[in-house]
Amino acid sequence: MAKPLVALVGRPNVGKSTLFNRLVGERVAIVEDLPGTTRDRLYGEYEWRGRQVAVVDTGGIVPEADEPIAESVVEQAQVAIDEADVIVFVVDGRTGITPVDEEIADLLRRTDKPIILVVNKLDNVGREGHAVEFHALGMEEPLAVSAHRGLNMGDLLDRIDLDLPPLVEEEETQGVTRVAIVGRPNVGKSSLVNELLGEKRTVVSDIPGTTRDAVDTTLYYNGEPVTLVDTAGIRRRGKIQRGIEKYSVLRAMRAIDRADVAVLVIDATEPVAAQDAHVAGFVAEQAKGLVVAVNKWDLVHKESHTMSHYERLVREELKFLPFVPIVFISAKTGQRVSQVVDMALKIHQERQKRIPTGVLNEAVRRALADFPPTSRGGKLVKLFYITQVAIDPPTFVAKVNDPANVHFSFERFLENRIREAFGFFGTPIRIHFRARGKEAA
Repeated sequence: MAKPLVALVGRPNVGKSTLFNRLVGERVAIVEDLPGTTRDRLYGEYEWRGRQVAVVDTGGIVPEADEPIAESVVEQAQVAIDEADVIVFVVDGRTGITPVDEEIADLLRRTDKPIILVVNKLDNVGREGHAVEFHALGMEEPLAVSAHRGLNMGDLLDRIDLDLPPLVEEEETQGVTRVAIVGRPNVGKSSLVNELLGEKRTVVSDIPGTTRDAVDTTLYYNGEPVTLVDTAGIRRRGKIQRGIEKYSVLRAMRAIDRADVAVLVIDATEPVAAQDAHVAGFVAEQAKGLVVAVNKWDLVHKESHTMSHYERLVREELKFLPFVPIVFISAKTGQRVSQVVDMALKIHQERQKRIPTGVLNEAVRRALADFPPTSRGGKLVKLFYITQVAIDPPTFVAKVNDPANVHFSFERFLENRIREAFGFFGTPIRIHFRARGKEAA
C-alpha cells in the first residue's frame, strides 16, 4: 500500500521545519531562527492510528519572488502541493496575518486538496485565542499549535487522519513483483525498460531528465507478471534543476517506497559516483531488495580483468551493501539484460523466506561457539534466543540480557552468519535486540 503524502507549506520562518521534526520524531530538518533556512523539500514519515504517512517539508513560499533561490522554493512548494494528499498550511500566530500569507492562501484555494490551517508558535493555552483572526484567510477552522512544545499535536494528527484518502490496498499489484528502476539521470534507465519490454514504451533520449514521471509498466517474464517502475533520475539537492525535474525526484522516491526490489542503474563509462551510493542508501533505508546494473558495458574498452576491477570499485562505494548482486549489462545490445529480472525475482523470493525458530537458533548457537557476543564496558552480552518475526523485509528479534551492551560488530557478525546459513540474497535484513521478557516491537 502506497503511503499517503502530507505537505507542509507556508511562508519562511513560520516553523514548518520544527513541525516536520515533531511529526517524524527526529531532528531531520535544519532549524534556525532565520527566514528561508529550508530551501529544499525534506521527506520523512510517521505512524498514527496504525497508518504509515509520508510527510514533506517545503521551503518557505515567497510568491512573485524575483530572487532565484526564492523562485526555486516557490516551484518546489508547488510540486509538493501537486503531489500531496493533504496540505498543512502553517502560519505564525505571533505575527498575525501577512500579505504573503494571503497570497499563499489564494494559491491553495485553487487546489482541490484538503487544506488544514495550522497557527503555529502559540506556546501556551492562553494564546490559543490568537488563532481566531486567521479565519480571515477564508479557510476552515484554524488549529492552534506549538510545534516547539508539542502543544495540540494529537489534534493535528487526528485532523490529518480524517482528510487522508481511504486505506485501500493496491489489489492489482497483489502477488506481482514490483521493480523500481532508479539511478542518476542519463544512465540508461528508460533504455533498460524498453529492452525488457521489447518495444518502445517509454521515451528514450540522450538528454538528462527526459523521464519526468514514474511510469508503471507490466511485463510477463517466463509467465510471471513483473511491474517495472521507470523513475526519473535522482540528483543531489544542489544539482536538481529548477522546474519539472524536482517533481520527478519526489515521484522516484515514492516509487522506491512502493517497490519490492530496486534496480540501481550505473553508467559504466563514468566513475562510480557518490550519488550512486546515496541512491543505494535510500533503497537500503527503506529495506528494499537491490540489484546493481552496470549499464553501457558495450562501450567500455576491456582487458582481462576489467570487469573484476570495476566490480571492486562498485563494492568499495557500496561497502555497506555487500550482499547486493552486480550485473554488467548493455541496454542497447541486450547483453545480460534478462539477468536483471532473474535476480529481482530471486530477491523477491528471498524476502518471503521464513526460518523456523528451532533451526535458526541451532545455526546461531554453532556460530556463537566460534565468536562469543562482543560486550561493552566489560559486561558480557548473553543471547538467549532469536526468532524471525516478519518477512518482506526479513526481520529478527534477538532476546539478550542487556540490549545497550550489544556492540555493532556483534550485530554484523550475527547478520553474516544468518546469511551464510539461510541466504537472503540481495535483501537487507533487520535484527532488533530486546531484553528478555519484553515484547518484540
